[in-house]
Amino acid sequence: MSFQLQGRWTYRSYRNDTTLVDGNADKALKNIFGEGIFMLAVSNGKVTGTLDMGSGYVLDLSGPVVPVSGGDVRIAFMMIGTGRPGTPTAGWEYDYHGTDAFTWPKGIDQVPAFVGSVLRAKPHDGSPAGYVASFIAVKQT
Repeated sequence: MSFQLQGRWTYRSYRNDTTLVDGNADKALKNIFGEGIFMLAVSNGKVTGTLDMGSGYVLDLSGPVVPVSGGDVRIAFMMIGTGRPGTPTAGWEYDYHGTDAFTWPKGIDQVPAFVGSVLRAKPHDGSPAGYVASFIAVKQT
């Protein structure tokens, strides 16, 4: 089975906080760094698309897709997400690095997913550049 990055994905990023939430829903929600919908297209070894976080918060995405030989990972990608002028994301830049999630040979109804990390590449809204969060994106049907 070949991994298909193209499509519509539910995206969530998480603060890398080691504190257990211990069943506390408020603590769990505070760990979410961002969420939205990835709409991705792949052509000639390049991924393009958007991350739509709602209410006009959109990043335009672009970067290379690299096939990986051997091991469990089938692809790796890097994307730069840039904010749109005249929108709440103007001046934003985030860098994404990810790979496909492991596909379990005996898994039942496993949904395709990819995982990785995101870096705030430029400061915005009082938040400094350099912050790193982890993310997961799950394919929508």
